[in-house]
Amino acid sequence: MHLVPDQGADAAELIDFAQFLAVDIRVGKLLAAEPLRHARKPAYVLTIDFGDTIGVKKSSAQITEHYTPEELPGRLVAAVVNLPPRQIGKIMSEVLTLGFPDASGAVVLFTPDREVPLGSRLF
Repeated sequence: MHLVPDQGADAAELIDFAQFLAVDIRVGKLLAAEPLRHARKPAYVLTIDFGDTIGVKKSSAQITEHYTPEELPGRLVAAVVNLPPRQIGKIMSEVLTLGFPDASGAVVLFTPDREVPLGSRLF
């Protein structure tokens, strides 16, 4: 799942804490990455393990500028796990993998800087 906000946009409107808690962001370990064939923009299909509670999910991610499929397995990533699945090309993207744009707009993955248990929730 991939949505690109306007990079130059002002800060979003204020929300209350309950709205923040409604977004379920979890850490998962990348098991596999492969090119998403026939995509309009280059992307990978990521297979991510979120542990026993959430399980293994798939995600489409436009991260080809900075990452190769070979270097991604084993990496920890953050993803929103409570959005509805979205059809991206021929795959169903089940989670939204999170990242930040670099200076040229290419996605840099959002990842914890230390090991944490799979499925841990961001707070």
